[in-house]
Amino acid sequence: MNFQFSDEQNMLRQTVRQFVDAEIMPYIAEWDATGGFDPAIWKKLADLGLLGICIPEAYGGSGMDYNALAIACEELERGDTAFRTAVSVHVGLNSMTLLQWGTEEQKQKYLVPQAKGEKIGAFGLTEPGAGSDVASMQSHATLEGDVYRLNGQKTWISLCDIADHFIVFAYTNPALKHKGISAFIVERGMVGFSSKAIKGKYGIRAGNTGELFFDDVLIPKENLLGQEGEGFKIAMAALDNGRFTVAAGAVGLIEACIEASVSYCHERETFGQKIGEHQLVKQMIARMEAGYQMSRLLVYRVGEMKNSGVRNTRETSLAKWQACDFANRAADDAVQIHGAYGYSDEYPVARYLRNSKAPVIYEGTREIHTLMQADYVLGYREDRPLSHMLPKWAGTKE
Repeated sequence: MNFQFSDEQNMLRQTVRQFVDAEIMPYIAEWDATGGFDPAIWKKLADLGLLGICIPEAYGGSGMDYNALAIACEELERGDTAFRTAVSVHVGLNSMTLLQWGTEEQKQKYLVPQAKGEKIGAFGLTEPGAGSDVASMQSHATLEGDVYRLNGQKTWISLCDIADHFIVFAYTNPALKHKGISAFIVERGMVGFSSKAIKGKYGIRAGNTGELFFDDVLIPKENLLGQEGEGFKIAMAALDNGRFTVAAGAVGLIEACIEASVSYCHERETFGQKIGEHQLVKQMIARMEAGYQMSRLLVYRVGEMKNSGVRNTRETSLAKWQACDFANRAADDAVQIHGAYGYSDEYPVARYLRNSKAPVIYEGTREIHTLMQADYVLGYREDRPLSHMLPKWAGTKE
């Protein structure tokens, strides 16, 4: 397995890092405080090719591979989790799902403008009573002639007030439980659709998160994604991509914690010496570095597996679980290193700690991933290729 980055990937990292340093870092404290970033950022992300980074050029994308997506997410979260989240949802959860499961007509209508950054995509799975337990969802859609009538509610949806298109999951046959869930492409302008932002979040305050409401929304039959009853399968395939981007972003957050902590260690003195010379501070720095290196290896291993079309649910779960836990611990250590200043907005580490908590919860809590890993080891969960879920399209330039 080759972990050497290509010249193209190294250039991508440098480009995104320069973008973060120039367009995010100077303003993120204000955006975090006011609860939203400058909408002009979307155009800049599109100009960099990040909104279609691993979508084939034939569909308006940049045609890069999964590890390029990981690099972009890593560098964006080094700036702030809100920007990695935006790319995770738009690219990882929505656009890549359209690419894998959509008809040619759906790809031309929805995927192409999303890959070009002309439209924004989002993903609606979680409900007030259905998070980890997806089968408990209450949203339902009934076929009436040539349309589906959708009713229900989704919550904790990133880009809820920003996105133009949503992949939404609902029961079409509740008697079949998870095999009765279907996926639909919903447009913001459809009658009966509305959204509402959630205020007072602990972290990722610069990002837009909220609820979606469906009140007799009539969805054309051609907006069914995949076949009826394939929604759960589609959601799980999407989460394999989403979790990968979350894990990659966590690597960037650990790096941000290291950068801030090293700078402060060289700046602050106690008991007549730089605090970096204290043994227990060194222990925290070393722990951050270990988490950073291990997380990176897990993430880029998954990227190579995805590039090769190999089933990677098990490996993606492990990478997401461990990288997010390492990031949360690194942010906690960074605050500790900064002492009382770490508890204020004077330094960025308090924001890092707040931001680090959500990824431990969403796209599979640490408890869900713990159970998944144990089940694989014990043989309770199958670990076998599912060829129909693994089209080798990432990175192609067809």
